[in-house]
Amino acid sequence: MSKPRLIKPRARDLSIPFQGKTGRYNSITDVKGVTVGHTTIIEGDGQLHVGRGPVRTGVTAILPRGRLNDPVFAGWSCLNGNGEMTGTTWVEESGFLSGPIMITNTHSVGVIHDAVIEWIHNQRSPDGFYSGNPWSLPVVAETYDGQLNDINGFHVKKEHAFKAIETSSPGPIAEGNVGGGTGMICHKFKGGIGTSSRAVKIGTQEYVVGVLVQANYGLRPLLTIAGAPIGQEITDLMPEEHSTQSPPSEQGSIIVVIATDAPLLPHQLKRLARRAPMGIAKVGGVGGNGSGDIFIAFSTSNPHAYSDTETTEVKMLPNELMNDLFPATVQATEEAIVNALVAAETMTGINGNRVYAIPHDRLQSALKKYNRLT
Repeated sequence: MSKPRLIKPRARDLSIPFQGKTGRYNSITDVKGVTVGHTTIIEGDGQLHVGRGPVRTGVTAILPRGRLNDPVFAGWSCLNGNGEMTGTTWVEESGFLSGPIMITNTHSVGVIHDAVIEWIHNQRSPDGFYSGNPWSLPVVAETYDGQLNDINGFHVKKEHAFKAIETSSPGPIAEGNVGGGTGMICHKFKGGIGTSSRAVKIGTQEYVVGVLVQANYGLRPLLTIAGAPIGQEITDLMPEEHSTQSPPSEQGSIIVVIATDAPLLPHQLKRLARRAPMGIAKVGGVGGNGSGDIFIAFSTSNPHAYSDTETTEVKMLPNELMNDLFPATVQATEEAIVNALVAAETMTGINGNRVYAIPHDRLQSALKKYNRLT
């Protein structure tokens, strides 16, 4: 099992310009209490032997309040539905998200779903951690990594989910070829996990909007970074496919997780989730037929709002004061995707299939051509 390097260049390290003020780490973990963990599985090389590899996959866990058992208000949305995010019907119905959000590959949703139920059931600490809930409907999302990974070998096990949850932490997080994003492709470059955040002042109060993406979508000619048509400037370095199957015309999909500490209720969080496609569009995503573009947003405000037996009081930001949160969501989604591209590294997987990382020097040259860098 590979241990990813945490410190990699990010988009701002290449002087790529973005709008908005970031949080301390420019990460979803800038929202206090949020923790993120990855388990990355990289094993074997060469020809595909189903069940043996090569393996290029993993799982990512996002815990809204760390391991604290305190459900958060949440809302979800979808642009194109060729994908899966379990548990969203109950999020829609109840307005609450309980437990971690997990992201993995398409054919590992079931095992991760079962693993989260088992993990929650086994937490019996009396100090406020999960305490053996009688039932669970976990949120598990996916994107497809079958161009690089032995996806039908079912290499993701419950132990990998446990590790991602238990090693989740605040602060800077790894991006690129890590966790659920290990084998993912974005605009025909190597993609994966990316994150970003925005700090927003509403009245006298500053709030944070943090975004994490698993980026696995898009066509090369549409790739746009900082307003420049990068996909039309870097037309080579296309994925190398060495199998009898034709590669899909559009690689799908993208999962976007949005966190905030602003006091939003479920219907307002759905409004936030609906803004994610605008950030995707800025990078060149169009929600093609083969793409699963699914988004979930949650708020860490209103602790202890959930109760089975008692009436609770909650705070709510007026709808009229939400306007600054919308561009923050768009901007953080855009930058999170670009961070995933910048952090990712060239990867060779099954049958020698190779997907190239976006070359930083050529990216900067193209941005200079369009006066996006000085």
